[in-house]
Amino acid sequence: MVDWDALQAAAIEIAAHAYAPYSGYRVGAAGLAEDGRLLVGCNVENAGYGVTLCAECGLVSQLHATGGGRLTHFVCVNGSGDVIMPCGRCRQLLWEAGGAPLEVMTPEGVLTMDQVLPQAFGPENLI
Repeated sequence: MVDWDALQAAAIEIAAHAYAPYSGYRVGAAGLAEDGRLLVGCNVENAGYGVTLCAECGLVSQLHATGGGRLTHFVCVNGSGDVIMPCGRCRQLLWEAGGAPLEVMTPEGVLTMDQVLPQAFGPENLI
């Protein structure tokens, strides 16, 4: 059983570390790897706006930097602690890291990635 409250609390905590001097919009993400590792990420803005890193990017980078594997659970929050949806780009990133069964806390409750990103494009489409 996943403690979604604890996962959301980790996302809220890391959102406080976001670097968002331009938009002021802090984002924190927290997830669990299949081996139980807690992973977090926050957004990092850049004066060259297109170079900004999303919180999800930091989390997926941490997944691979700490041993790889698959994501099993994920939540993303804004600076106020409200659960938010990942953007389309980040949904694709999460699909690659967790696939269809990845459980995502959304403003409408927990959904699997195949519900969040139906008919997703993935590695199997490269064959």
